Amino acid sequence: MERRLVWDLPTRLFHWLLVASLIVQYLTATWIENAMQWHFYCGYFTLGLLVFRLLWGLVGPTYARFTHFLTSPATVLNYNKTLFSRHSVAYTGHNPLGGYVVVLMLTMLITQAVSGLFMTDDIFMEGPWYASASQSVQNWMNTLHRTGFNWLLAIIALHITAVIFYAIFKKQPLTSAMLHGKKSTKKPAIRSSKLWLAAFLVVVTAILIYYLVVIAPPAPVTEEVYY
Repeated sequence: MERRLVWDLPTRLFHWLLVASLIVQYLTATWIENAMQWHFYCGYFTLGLLVFRLLWGLVGPTYARFTHFLTSPATVLNYNKTLFSRHSVAYTGHNPLGGYVVVLMLTMLITQAVSGLFMTDDIFMEGPWYASASQSVQNWMNTLHRTGFNWLLAIIALHITAVIFYAIFKKQPLTSAMLHGKKSTKKPAIRSSKLWLAAFLVVVTAILIYYLVVIAPPAPVTEEVYY
């Protein structure tokens, strides 16, 4: 089998920028003092990355599209039967199980990013939608953000474990493939990374995030008091 380009440059950049942003998010929230403002800024950047990936999953190259790696439940079950086989077929893109894990991680990350828009550090910083939300919404978003963070750490740990498992047990180097984009496969390589389209989507995403964070938040909710 030949080594052929599978992961386009925008997909690889998204992956590693997301890794970097999550590390910064974790450090600014738990380890670095007085860094909450950077935590919020990085959260907006992370949300932008996720919006871009959703769009790229619709119009990007073959292996980046959701339609390529979201298979039927029966296909996932059949793949799971070979999960612990050293000689199972290596998929060109995401394997059937991995495709659903990608969607799960994206869903959890989007939930974290959106709920963060309604968060406060109870000192100086507030998300752009915090003041406009009712107390019940604020409490719900706070619970969702903090609880979701623990679940997100668990799924990230599972992802890292899976990468190590595939590298050592199945001899499938997933990490290096996400660096240079090439995998040994009989399938055709992607013809184009569509960099012009990726650049356009980056601009569109930046405008959407700016609107969501700066322009769209309504006026703060005022509680009516009756005497």
